[in-house]
Amino acid sequence: MASHVNPTVRRRRLGQELRRLRELKGMTAEAVAERLLVSQSKISRLENGRRSISQRDVRDLCGVYEVEDQRVVDSLMQMAKESRQQGWWHAFGDIPYSVYIGLETDAASVRNYESLLVPGLLQTREYAEAVIERIEPEAAPADKAKRVEVRMKRQERIHDPVSPLRFWAVVDESALHRVVGSPRIMREQLEQLIELSHRPHVTVQVLPYSVGAHPGMVGTFSLLEFADAADSSVVYLEGVTSDLYLEKHAEVQHYSVMYEHLRAQAHHPERTRQFMIELAKEYAG
Repeated sequence: MASHVNPTVRRRRLGQELRRLRELKGMTAEAVAERLLVSQSKISRLENGRRSISQRDVRDLCGVYEVEDQRVVDSLMQMAKESRQQGWWHAFGDIPYSVYIGLETDAASVRNYESLLVPGLLQTREYAEAVIERIEPEAAPADKAKRVEVRMKRQERIHDPVSPLRFWAVVDESALHRVVGSPRIMREQLEQLIELSHRPHVTVQVLPYSVGAHPGMVGTFSLLEFADAADSSVVYLEGVTSDLYLEKHAEVQHYSVMYEHLRAQAHHPERTRQFMIELAKEYAG
């Protein structure tokens, strides 16, 4: 369930506002960095929300941008204070994709394409344990257990009775044929997918082998959208050692069009459900 104050979203929103003030002033990030005797990369990180913003940073930037309305300054200072709070995920220590978790926690909807795995938000505990065990064989048992718990905690957005996450998943057929853990785990995973697919805010579509080549072959991605118009959509691309977040309108639009093609080529949700029922029976056998 989303917390009242999300530090990741606050940082992102504050960064967007600081960029807007800089552009209104007609200054480049390099010029601002020179005025404040900091690196240009720091200004860029502050504006893209990837770095924590202190109230001192906000005060100094407002001075450079000659912001005279004290109400605006106070509002930005408050956002900076809130952006330094800790989200629920910080209790689990260093999580590689904590920025994504922060965005997902506050998102209104997520459109996800998966080529090799069942989407994390729809995984059973045993499936998640088996996946993490094989993907991170060198990790300490405690770290693997932590990753599983974080994944289960994230799923609260799906089960939130008041404001559930609108989740649309297109899953390549190969992900459901790949036996993760055991046939029993796969059967139970499929049964959970079937159950979740009946919920009005969850849609699951299988992309069959028969479509041949398709736009999703470039890799897995997620599109996150937010209820607040001030928060622009984000494309998330997960990497092995680092992740990529795309926020430019043209980039987001490109992936949105890709996703529409994938949805059009995938089985209809009803046909997908029947496909999963039949495959679950095979695993049971």
